[in-house]
Amino acid sequence: MLKTFSITDIGRKRRINQDYVYTSEQPRGNLPNLFIVADGMGGHNAGDYAAKVTVETIVERVEASSEKGPVAILGHAIAVANSLIHKRATESAEFEGMGTTVVAATCMNGYLYVANVGDSRLYVINKKEIRQVTKDHSLVEEMIRMGGIDRAQARNHPDKNIITRAVGVSETVEVDFFTVELQEGDLVLMCTDGLTNMLEDEEIRMILSGARDIVEKAQGLVNAANENGGKDNITVVLIEP
Repeated sequence: MLKTFSITDIGRKRRINQDYVYTSEQPRGNLPNLFIVADGMGGHNAGDYAAKVTVETIVERVEASSEKGPVAILGHAIAVANSLIHKRATESAEFEGMGTTVVAATCMNGYLYVANVGDSRLYVINKKEIRQVTKDHSLVEEMIRMGGIDRAQARNHPDKNIITRAVGVSETVEVDFFTVELQEGDLVLMCTDGLTNMLEDEEIRMILSGARDIVEKAQGLVNAANENGGKDNITVVLIEP
């Protein structure tokens, strides 16, 4: 039986929360459970609109899907959300240029299936290590891959908030998929960059290992991100398989 907890926090600098989170431990369509985190971008209310509508559309399409495989189900749902956000962004000056990251996951038969667009992340953490499963679609991540900068330089790079892929900014979207075999003692963390820009991976692991239960773990991450500056909205989903 899955144990999960989610929390979203406006942080200390932003006036609105453009993150959006959805969790269901119960079946949704042909998926046994569903977890989604989105981080919207765009002026005024466009970013929170993009995140909210994207998540709601993914849930609707998952519930309506006749597909059996999680990759096909999530991939189609994200594609439909992308088309909808892009259409509304091109039709309205109010929503022009809006988009959102999205990371979605489902646990099935001992495996975790993950879909990702943008720089919101999914980690698998145990007593020994913290492992980032998703790969950021960001300018600095590309610079790291090309050997231009290292991880330490990337943390404070002036362009670290520029993402290279998002839902809604183009007519089509390329989604990355990952499959992870879960081991006993693994903890799954899904989060927006409001957490990972404020805390190092090892700090995240230490906070999680020092807390008593899943609620305290999640709250501890949010509190630490705010104490380190809270420069962005912070969203955390924890899943104990």
